[in-house]
Amino acid sequence: MDDGKPKVSSRRRSGGDGVPEIFCVDEQTYAEIDLPRWRLLALATLEEEGIRGAVELSVMFVDEETIKDLNNQYMGKNSVTDVLAFPIDSAEIVVAQGPGAVTRSPSQSQFDISDIPLLLGDVIICPSVANLQSATHAGSYEDELALLLVHGILHILGHDHENDRDTHAMRAREIDILQKHHWKASVPAGFRQEHAQ
Repeated sequence: MDDGKPKVSSRRRSGGDGVPEIFCVDEQTYAEIDLPRWRLLALATLEEEGIRGAVELSVMFVDEETIKDLNNQYMGKNSVTDVLAFPIDSAEIVVAQGPGAVTRSPSQSQFDISDIPLLLGDVIICPSVANLQSATHAGSYEDELALLLVHGILHILGHDHENDRDTHAMRAREIDILQKHHWKASVPAGFRQEHAQ
């Protein structure tokens, strides 16, 4: 049964010719955000997941009020959260022939759809919430931001944690990506044990 959510096995892995674009924006004042650092981790995460070509992903760092409003508006939860992920499944381009068309055959598109970047979606992170939960979650503020970013991107790409099997698979991917591109070594002692399993 199709629940409308993108699935890992069905995601498109290329946006045509080009390179991935990561747009990072800091719209909060809680803490200074090293946007180039998090952009590189986002790019590495896409590469680890096999995403190539002209794709676009947005990463926004926002305050508690903004993430609460978004959580309420789009998820139906009137509460502050740490990360939200909004995948954009696809966009269809249709070129109508127009009212004076002489033919009934399909129109010839003027657009080469492979030239249009594939819009992956938006990851929204709240640094103040990340800091509040970091000691009991990822261990440090920086590790928490890294975990939330990778977690959000994996959601964009179709990963989920609605059952034990999916949760285990998603955590394993998070750990693998973080070890390769954030810690550059083993899982730090402060990282909560449940994430390492």
